[in-house]
Amino acid sequence: MQIPLTPIGAVRNGRHDPRDAGWGALESTLELHAEYRGGLAGLESWSHVIVVTWLHLDPDGETPPADWRRHPRGRSDLPRLGVFAQRGRMRPNPIGITTCAIVGVSPDALVVRGLDAVDGTPLLDLKPHARVLDTPDSRLEPGWFTVMMQDYFVDDPPHTP
Repeated sequence: MQIPLTPIGAVRNGRHDPRDAGWGALESTLELHAEYRGGLAGLESWSHVIVVTWLHLDPDGETPPADWRRHPRGRSDLPRLGVFAQRGRMRPNPIGITTCAIVGVSPDALVVRGLDAVDGTPLLDLKPHARVLDTPDSRLEPGWFTVMMQDYFVDDPPHTP
């Protein structure tokens, strides 16, 4: 099945170097295409936004391994992991997501800080960062699961009559 994606705009920041450093203080203007600009209304009341991009460049020409495992950033001193355990651009679909601080909202653009995308990167979507959805501070597990797992990792669990 093919899933069509339509860019809603582009990243503008003047940075063309994709190296993995120096993104924290970088401010980027997310220029939206005219038909999507109305979607920015109300975003100014949020402090952070999740920016979804299409990572269109492959500057190092790395070919995905057949088993989709690789060393993060190509570093052999780091464990070889599946791409879904990593956040890099080497994926079946090169979709980037970054939570960024909102610097400003205008009628036709959004300015953010900390986006790790080069100038010209296609913008796919924007979602306000909501703590309750995006940063859960606890998880809920049913009681039976807790009981079942109580001795699971104990070397010599006590025997229950």
